[in-house]
Amino acid sequence: MATSKDFLNYLIEQLKGISDITFRPMMGEYLLYYRGKLIGDVCDNCVFLKPVASAKKLLPDVDMRPPYNGAKDMIVLEELENVQLIQTLFENMYAELPEPKQKTKRI
Repeated sequence: MATSKDFLNYLIEQLKGISDITFRPMMGEYLLYYRGKLIGDVCDNCVFLKPVASAKKLLPDVDMRPPYNGAKDMIVLEELENVQLIQTLFENMYAELPEPKQKTKRI
C-alpha cells in the first residue's frame, strides 16, 4: 500500500514548525530529508527514521521494523503530534547522518 496524499498532507502540517524539512517521492512512498540529509522514509502511512544512536537513546522503547520488504529495521515514529520531540530528535540525529552523496555530471 502506498502512502496516501492525505497522510502526507497531515505530516507536512504537523512538521510545518520545523524548518528545512523536505520530501522526495520514491515509487509511491517518500524519502524524508532534514537540512538536506536523508533522515527517514514515509511508507504505508508510517514515518520510519534511521536507527542512529541518538534516536535510540531518545526513544528507547520504540518499535522497529523494516519500512518495506528487504529493508533494514528502522524506528517507527508514532508520536507525530509531539513536534517538540520530533524537532529534538531531528536536531540530535543530524550530526550522525551521512552527508548527501555528490551527484556526478554525465558527459
